Amino acid sequence: MALWRIRATVDDRPGYLSVLTASLALRSVNILAVQVHTTEEGAVDDFLVDAPDTMSEQELHAAITRGRGRDAFVTRAEAQGLADQPTRALALAGRIVHDPEALGEALVALLDAAEVRWRPAGSVVLHGYDEQRMTLIDPAGGTYEVLRPAPAFTPAEYARAQALVEVSGSLLRRSAEQTTLLLPDGAELLVREATAEDLDGVRHLHGWSDARLRRLLEPSNGLTLLAACDDPATGEEHVVATAALRAEGDLGEVAVLVEDAWQRRGIGTALLRRLTGWAARADLEAVVAHVAAENVAMLRTLRRLGATGPADRDGAMVTVTLPVGARRPATDETPATSG
Repeated sequence: MALWRIRATVDDRPGYLSVLTASLALRSVNILAVQVHTTEEGAVDDFLVDAPDTMSEQELHAAITRGRGRDAFVTRAEAQGLADQPTRALALAGRIVHDPEALGEALVALLDAAEVRWRPAGSVVLHGYDEQRMTLIDPAGGTYEVLRPAPAFTPAEYARAQALVEVSGSLLRRSAEQTTLLLPDGAELLVREATAEDLDGVRHLHGWSDARLRRLLEPSNGLTLLAACDDPATGEEHVVATAALRAEGDLGEVAVLVEDAWQRRGIGTALLRRLTGWAARADLEAVVAHVAAENVAMLRTLRRLGATGPADRDGAMVTVTLPVGARRPATDETPATSG
């Protein structure tokens, strides 16, 4: 038996797929996998089949025609084609996670493309696709141009390629948000965006329920940052601070919590600067912070970052407003010693 890949278009009407599969079955062709792509011209059926060794490409074309298939594409397939398309796509996404530079190669594998070309930013290339060409915006800049003479690209394949590009883009955005913070005393902390996987790591900072912690780690409209170091005893990551911004309308609300042993070392200041930078990019007008009245260091930090006007006091809490785009200190890359 021999492996073949077959793609053919049939009318998108009940029973037409079964007519095509019956025609193949009459020639002892065993269908191992099938995908259906909906297009304006009809249903594009993509098969991986096992056919008798004596069957020729012409005979397969004839069986497709008898089964009311048209615009047929038939080619030999390799054993790796036995992996179903979802498994294949997930494996390629995993490859990009470990090697973000492999996006071009992953697109070739995903689409069985003949060639992929990268064009630099500024080239006049519109993203989209036609029968033989697909163009995709590279999240790192520029454009990927994927070429495949046959079979024609389908909307489903374009959607899969876009999803793979979005995986790459998400990794790049997360990498851009991940920085090393050097404290005045020489200690280093990793600052990055929080994810749901950080639930166990932040429990010691917040005496909250898991449900509330999940909302903190992945706000529906905002950003949460973590500052962490390596625990010398275990070698594992130890979260020493969290900073969250939740946006509502054109205002944001910020909250910073630093572990006791790490306070007054500039961590709160550094995290607040990053949150206000995000707020500016999100076109927020201002952010507000609710601070304990006795937390003089944090109140000074907010003033230093540009908070204006009198603070509103409600019992033991003080609310401070920080206009987005307010003047930043000249020493933006070096944390202050309070906060």
